[in-house]
Amino acid sequence: MQPTISRRALLALGAGALLARPLFAQPSSARPIRILVGFSAGSGADNVARLYAAHLTELLGAPVIVDNKPGASQLLAIRPMLAAQPDGLTLTLAGGSALGQGPGVRKDLPYDPLKDFSLIGMIATAPGVFFVHPSVPVSSMRELIAYAKANPGKLNYGSAGVGSANHLQIEYVKKVTGIDLTHIPYKSDQEVAREVTAGSVHVGLTLAQFAIPFATSGRLKAIAVTGSQRLPSLPNVPSLAETGVAELKGIDFTFYGLIGPARMDPNLIAKLNQALNKIGETPAVANQIKKLYCNPVKGSPEDFRHYLEVEIGKWRELGKTVKIESNA
Repeated sequence: MQPTISRRALLALGAGALLARPLFAQPSSARPIRILVGFSAGSGADNVARLYAAHLTELLGAPVIVDNKPGASQLLAIRPMLAAQPDGLTLTLAGGSALGQGPGVRKDLPYDPLKDFSLIGMIATAPGVFFVHPSVPVSSMRELIAYAKANPGKLNYGSAGVGSANHLQIEYVKKVTGIDLTHIPYKSDQEVAREVTAGSVHVGLTLAQFAIPFATSGRLKAIAVTGSQRLPSLPNVPSLAETGVAELKGIDFTFYGLIGPARMDPNLIAKLNQALNKIGETPAVANQIKKLYCNPVKGSPEDFRHYLEVEIGKWRELGKTVKIESNA
């Protein structure tokens, strides 16, 4: 399912550029392609989008522009794409909260990702870090759960807003462990990390890139990494799979995928997917992705669809007991 990259392309990348023949041969290929991102500049999704956009410009033979439209649980980046012509010129790089978690839990979203989008391909997964303010007397997820149960309602947690990845993930943790934490929504992962370091918030979960600087400086206490692997930057912080809390196994933070309007030409989807895979499998890009604390992902549009089907199904279980809606 994963296309092989030619020796010529590898040599070209080593010289500093992909320099592959453009995949689009149509005269309209010079028209700019716009990738909408529902997060602010400097966010994890924005960094990934800009990395891929630069290489897509070379591979597709057309300028690829990243357009940040943060807010409203990524709806500000999804709605214009839904209304666009299915010509491949308006796409969205969306995160897991818009593609899997939100659709599984929420009833107020104006789309079904399995019906209303052209699924082009997954790009990367992104681990998160659970952390607490140093004054909170816990050093592990097991201790946090025990402390929260002994002190119901005493602890709060911050998120990047209603329906965000950290909001839904912590609500999931609350459900499966039976703990009680009060939700305080902010606007970004950066704000969550900042407020925990300031002592305004007790517990947080953010993308690794925003937690690591504060954790290594001792301004917050990292207690677990999502997924099954430790992070090289936090070698002493266990993964959730190592915590010994069975209910927490399998929890990841988020992922990123490229989507377009429904009814895109399958040949066009295949070309875009081919470009994504070609970019992601080059060593230099893979290393850059890892520097963003993400893991590159390759696969077909069908692989992407199967992943979402499983993910949405998992989150629908949470949606049976947790009601999460927004006026966005």
